[in-house]
Amino acid sequence: MSTEKLSFASDYLEGAHPRILERLMETNMVKSAGYGLDAFSESAREKIRAICHAPEAEIHFLVGGTQANATVIDAMLASYQGVVAADTGHINSHEAGAIELNGHKVLALPNINGKITAKQIADYTESYRADANHDHVVMPGMVYLSQPTEFGTLYSLSELEAISSVCHESGLKLYVDGARLAYALACPENDVTLSELARLVDAFYIGGTKCGALFGEAVVFPGKETVPHFFSIVKQHGALLAKGRIAGIQFDTLFTDGLYFEIGNQAQKAADRIREALTAYGYELSIHSPTNQIFVRFTDAQAAALEQEVDLSFWEKEEGHVIMRIATSWATRMEDVEALIRVLARHRT
Repeated sequence: MSTEKLSFASDYLEGAHPRILERLMETNMVKSAGYGLDAFSESAREKIRAICHAPEAEIHFLVGGTQANATVIDAMLASYQGVVAADTGHINSHEAGAIELNGHKVLALPNINGKITAKQIADYTESYRADANHDHVVMPGMVYLSQPTEFGTLYSLSELEAISSVCHESGLKLYVDGARLAYALACPENDVTLSELARLVDAFYIGGTKCGALFGEAVVFPGKETVPHFFSIVKQHGALLAKGRIAGIQFDTLFTDGLYFEIGNQAQKAADRIREALTAYGYELSIHSPTNQIFVRFTDAQAAALEQEVDLSFWEKEEGHVIMRIATSWATRMEDVEALIRVLARHRT
């Protein structure tokens, strides 16, 4: 019997989907232009434009999520503006001050299950404008959301429409971080498609790193020339790949024959099976997160016992309890899911 621990700590533990590796090998000796100006990258762009129903969209392939967030936010804000986000948002909690390093303050609002509301945004911007001293204060210039959120929750289409309306009425840009977008799209509770996202926001990115790629994110500006000279801005931020075709090939593969959606479905199937077992065994879910991230409240004793057999992600400490995250991915095997369930069965109260 193998003594190797099971791992459900994150959704980017493995390398890349085999189809991506195969395509990279097939094209390895092909000579192509650099910096994403190659035919592979353009093919990927055309596929993304088609599925987003955004024929004029400008698409850039960046190396990672933090680079995408920092570059897009810096490019779209004036020097005196900040970005509104949930206090649990990735840019506020897990990016080491990357946004602030570029000179933009994250204007954090209290989260509600990982989300912020249109009313919160409207109230914040109104309060800024009503302040007689607002010229001395950081101006809100953008709203940052993620789909799904850090808590694995989802913005519904009606919520996103309301936020989009408030943003555009208030002159705020709306930007969506899609690091785990494949898993949002696969969730049965989701009603926001890529085309709806493209219709409602000023910019978003399609996650690759956490969704089957070796690395890379596809930044999408649905409108033409939303950010003039974005290519140069990407280079200034150290986020431009000389061998850009490596990212382009990956996204071209992800959007061939529905692979991106297949990847999401695999993770969703695994997560749903784990949630079903957790509920059956009487474990307490700390939040309703319907996507590939599951947050469970374990007793200290349960957590100590589980960590001998399974790698999970620590999330939060409470008196006598620990909240841990279980994450599934495109690479999660159902045999490992069933092995995890057997471990959970042994340690239920």
